[in-house]
Amino acid sequence: MSQNELEPAIRILGDINASLIALDLEGYITGWNGGAERLFGYPSEEVLGRHVLMLYADETDNDIELFNRVLTQGQTTLEVKRRHKDGRDFWVQIHLNLVRDEAGKPLRMIGFLHDISSQIADQVRSRLLASVFRHTPDAIVITDESRHLIECNPAYLRLIGDKLPKIIGKVPYFLEQEVGKKTATAQSIDAHLASTGHWEGELWSRRANGEAFPAWLTLSAVHGRQNKLQHYFAVMADLSERKAAEEQIFRLAYFDTLTKLPNRSHLFSLLEQALSEARRQQRSGALLCFNIAGFKAMNDSFTHRGGDQILVVVAERIRSCLRDEDVLSRFGGDEFCIGLFDIRQREDAAIVAERILATVAEPYYVQQEEIVIKAHIGMSVFPDDGRDADKLINLAAVAMHRAKQGRQAMLFYSSDMNQRSLARIKLTTDLHHALARDEFELHYQPQVNAQTGQICGAEALIRWRHPQRGLVPPGEFIPFAEESGLIVQIGIWVFNAACQQMAQWRHQGLGLERLAINLSPRQFGRHLVDELLAVVNQHQLPASCIELEITETLLMKADEDVTATLNALHQAGFSLALDDFGTGYSNLGYLHAFPLDYLKIDQSFVRGLPDNHSNAAIVRAIIGIALNLELQLIAEGVENEAEAQFLASLDCHQLQGYYLAKPMPAADFVNLLQPSERSLLGY
Repeated sequence: MSQNELEPAIRILGDINASLIALDLEGYITGWNGGAERLFGYPSEEVLGRHVLMLYADETDNDIELFNRVLTQGQTTLEVKRRHKDGRDFWVQIHLNLVRDEAGKPLRMIGFLHDISSQIADQVRSRLLASVFRHTPDAIVITDESRHLIECNPAYLRLIGDKLPKIIGKVPYFLEQEVGKKTATAQSIDAHLASTGHWEGELWSRRANGEAFPAWLTLSAVHGRQNKLQHYFAVMADLSERKAAEEQIFRLAYFDTLTKLPNRSHLFSLLEQALSEARRQQRSGALLCFNIAGFKAMNDSFTHRGGDQILVVVAERIRSCLRDEDVLSRFGGDEFCIGLFDIRQREDAAIVAERILATVAEPYYVQQEEIVIKAHIGMSVFPDDGRDADKLINLAAVAMHRAKQGRQAMLFYSSDMNQRSLARIKLTTDLHHALARDEFELHYQPQVNAQTGQICGAEALIRWRHPQRGLVPPGEFIPFAEESGLIVQIGIWVFNAACQQMAQWRHQGLGLERLAINLSPRQFGRHLVDELLAVVNQHQLPASCIELEITETLLMKADEDVTATLNALHQAGFSLALDDFGTGYSNLGYLHAFPLDYLKIDQSFVRGLPDNHSNAAIVRAIIGIALNLELQLIAEGVENEAEAQFLASLDCHQLQGYYLAKPMPAADFVNLLQPSERSLLGY
């Protein structure tokens, strides 16, 4: 295009918004349109004839190479920084063209300029965000709308110990949900995302090797046009170190560093919580203050290291005597505090204390030396002695110091309680020796046919002939045997002694069809069936002549093992009787669920028949149920003729009680078994 042809085009471009600059071959401005004026802020009279360097943001820029490229190639495009008249810098894209004359000789350069500051800013921002994404220490995850991972940063890969190709397209573990299940955290995440599009909180995530770790997660939904969900953006921080530090701080603040037990400070908070719960449940409890006698001398003899070894073993031995729900704390030095927050009777605390003292008294070996430790325990009981932790601990400490002064192993703060506790402990101690000393004996009470009065069975009942107290009633010692676990040994003794007596009577030709023997729920271990069969086989008895009496307490708590044991006993030939029916929950389901043969009506319902209309109605109902289920009925506690006649009139099968005969030793009971047609009924 010639110069004459170009001039009209330049005038046209001067009137449009495009930014146009004309330069001679040395870089001086020869043309400047309105668009350039608006772009740079200079009117044409201020720039025409001046060198283009006046527009540069950096005076050190050199465009010789640029001009050479245009002269050789005819055009070029570049992005450069330029400066406005007001001094601010901005980015422009320049498309520079070479204009030649008709002979092809270069005349000038025409530059078309476009402001690209916003695009450059976006690029810078994008590069910055990409750098932050790559180098931030927090893990970042981006998923699609279905929560499948589409991008993550290196921090996330380091956190989970995995590589991007293996996890791309998969749902991150912290967003996974088991089929058909939703954890509370998953439900919270879904609810918040649905309502606010954001969730933030603590949860458990997992590394590639399966290791779980605590994390803090910030999760946001990203929406596009028309508010359509497009992505999820998650930022995660590993809380493992912080949690470990917090746990360490907690341990140092609230636990003894030597024994790892709660320290004095932590004890008070645990006690306040337990006491509050005990008050709400109306339970009794106790605080025990434990102190080692002469511990300073041990430290002097074996150094503090040896003393520390003793304290650690003492703590372990005390803990072995307690239940999981009980609290053991090192109160300081050689003192420990023990919280028993659920005891049936106040004196139970003394039984625990005695157990602790016996366990702690076993020999210790320190630096190849054997030593024996003595200790003192003081006890306070709530709610009687107090209702707050501080007072109860103080009273237990007072009792402990009194025990030391009086050279007693243990002492209650209350003197009345001491007397009851000592009596209970004495009885429990004697009970431990009763088997070895052969102080138990069996009495037998007949069970008779309600219509004929003839003996058709008997119940073996244990009696304890105490060397000082004489005959101790079962109601006084059986609960102790149950609590201590001695009932298992006692139960085996009863079963063996009863079977031996039954075998002797059968050998003598005395007809007794059935002998009833009580079983404690605590006897129901995995070897019970084998143990009982071994005994009847030893005495050459058929299992069918033994009736095993069980309680509703056992059936209420029966699990699969107990049910299997009951079925095995029944299959072995033993008959089963449900004792004291009606005094517990009396769930009629028992009568279908378990292989029962006999139902024993408790004496509390027999008393006052037939005049006691309430009892009469209950007995009628029980007998009706039993007859319909084809169960044999035995009424206990029959004490007079009216009760016996009324029960017989209702078709009760058998009667048992003082009206017929009291429980008696075997020597007296044998007289009732002599061949005779005599009826034990008085009518």
